[in-house]
Amino acid sequence: MKLYAIADLHMDSGAGKPMDVFGPMWERHCERIFGSWQSVVGEEDFVLIPGDVSWAMHFKEALPDLMGLSLLPGTKLIIRGNHDYWWGSLTQMRAALPKNVRLIRNDACDCGPFIACGSRGWTLPSSNDFTAEDRKIYERELIRLELSLSAARRLADKAKAETGEIKPLVCMTHYPPVMKDGEPTGFSALLEKYGVSRCLYGHLHGPAAWEAGFKGEKNGVIYALCSADSVDFTPMFVEEYEYEEDRTETA
Repeated sequence: MKLYAIADLHMDSGAGKPMDVFGPMWERHCERIFGSWQSVVGEEDFVLIPGDVSWAMHFKEALPDLMGLSLLPGTKLIIRGNHDYWWGSLTQMRAALPKNVRLIRNDACDCGPFIACGSRGWTLPSSNDFTAEDRKIYERELIRLELSLSAARRLADKAKAETGEIKPLVCMTHYPPVMKDGEPTGFSALLEKYGVSRCLYGHLHGPAAWEAGFKGEKNGVIYALCSADSVDFTPMFVEEYEYEEDRTETA
């Protein structure tokens, strides 16, 4: 079983927001994502999607995009991005979606060989235009991330107690949790506190922006950018696991 990641699909969902206005690299981007996805991802694999899935404003409008994703190979794990205005009642959304499309918010999912968790994140205090309103959202996102990490740790502890298996925690954030300078943040502190092994993030678009986020290992956490344009609109390979049991659990 393999783990992949790709963020910022920015599917149109009839919203009339073609992405090619952001440059020729975005031409036919959904068609390219779907084609490359089918060529690299297997049915037994997992794909992390750290936000910005659809331009839709309401869940009913986003459902065609999400159902389109469900037809692609693998199990998809999704957190909310800053443009995912369609997120509504988690209970209602989960009831409407196939089991191979899973939404994570304030909780976590036991995916077999690893535990998936995450939250949107926000602009970091080091930003030049960080406002008082940003501070409120930032602190709220810290709470949400810790709720998800705490749920992930409970699942990992349960697995260890029952089988002795040590399952790594893999986290998603939409915004980069650490910038290029590696300066610690509230998000990085939580990732380290809960023993996260990997953090995948998106949000950054274009070569100049790609360089703004931290990539690599820092204090035991491996950070990687997976916005769609930064990975050439192809799900990015993260890791391969030797695992055959078909079992997922949410906490």
